[in-house]
Amino acid sequence: MIRKLLREPVAHFLLIGVAIFAAYGLVAPRERDDNRIVVSTAAMDAMARDYETRWHRPPTEQELSGLVESHVREEVLYREGVALGLDRDDPVIKRRVRQKLEVIAEEQQARDAPTDAELAAYLAQHADRFTLQVTVSFEQIPIRGSAPPREIEALRTAARRGEDPATLGPPSLLPARVGARRLDDVARDFGPPFAAATARLPLNAWSGPLRSSYGLHLVRVTARTEAVLPRLDEVRVAVAREWEEERRTASLAESYRKVRSQFEVVIERSQVPKVAAR
Repeated sequence: MIRKLLREPVAHFLLIGVAIFAAYGLVAPRERDDNRIVVSTAAMDAMARDYETRWHRPPTEQELSGLVESHVREEVLYREGVALGLDRDDPVIKRRVRQKLEVIAEEQQARDAPTDAELAAYLAQHADRFTLQVTVSFEQIPIRGSAPPREIEALRTAARRGEDPATLGPPSLLPARVGARRLDDVARDFGPPFAAATARLPLNAWSGPLRSSYGLHLVRVTARTEAVLPRLDEVRVAVAREWEEERRTASLAESYRKVRSQFEVVIERSQVPKVAAR
């Protein structure tokens, strides 16, 4: 039976293939020291520093040996997992690798801190981001919705005589005095038309009635600061932070554009039949 099998041509090809595979396994070199793990002095020093930072004392020899063995274990299992293809099609691993690559790409154009000239130019180019808004301080007296003109004028006269606005008008949970509020904050609390009006009213004069989200008010603007672009030394930290963020974003976009151009992307149309709406 065996002699008959050995005379078959298919058996000859199988035997030749096995012999070639075995010979290649003996002579083929291992790929780039994939089975060699080196724990450098620098790596051990880093482990010792991390341990000391966490426990506020340096590790003993036994503890350091444990740290090294843990590092070796992690490296061995990682390499074996990669060899088995466990890193493929794993969304968590893909996301982590992408994040690390993005950090590298962001730093490709890293250089020294920006100069004053660069920050000043950036501030001028993006003045709308750093301009300080108009702020207003005002007093207000609520008015009953059904109040006749004579009642409104009596409130105005009392306020002009110097009576406390908090004691005039119907009871209200709104503050009688509002100090140094940005217009967008006033718009949020009292409504945009009310806020826009306080930006135009004369100072220290009772005006109105003005309508807010709560009803009618007599209003006296006591102080107002106009919109102004601050000096660089007043907003240097904020300008430098946004300059750096923009630089990183541009670096990442340019890096991706270069890498993306090296790939051919094929987007296949879905073959899943559409379900007709019922």
